[in-house]
Amino acid sequence: MSASRTFLTALSVALIALPALAQEAPRPGYGPNITTAAAKKVAASVIAECTTNKWNVAVAVVDTAGGLVYYERMEDTQSASYDIAIMKAKAAATYRRTTRVFMEGINKTPATATLPGVVGSPGGIPIFVNGKIVGAVGVSGVTGDQDEQCAKAGAGS
Repeated sequence: MSASRTFLTALSVALIALPALAQEAPRPGYGPNITTAAAKKVAASVIAECTTNKWNVAVAVVDTAGGLVYYERMEDTQSASYDIAIMKAKAAATYRRTTRVFMEGINKTPATATLPGVVGSPGGIPIFVNGKIVGAVGVSGVTGDQDEQCAKAGAGS
């Protein structure tokens, strides 16, 4: 079987499995993009939560299309966290779900990992205003659960 045919087969299986990833209510629509001022507030809440716990992280806030609106990195955060935080935020915004859902989905249906932009690690959370997604926050630097804890603190601000 050719490489392109193998890829297309895996992608087809993943696309069929995607709706089953989250046994959740229909995902909400997109609202207006998050502003820079609001993104800074989200990041400040993330940094405050991480500082309280003595965790060094990178935090990225993106708009509804996954475009970077704001980025901040705490001192002594691992270099890889720059890209990971942005990828988590982008996945959460464009797929309108947390990145934890992908981690769980990949464990059940490995072909899910072939979808473009999927990040199978907790720490990406959509940001809602009036029930609509306006962007997402991604956090990286500690464990996935700890990243997610900090991202939730930011998304709820």
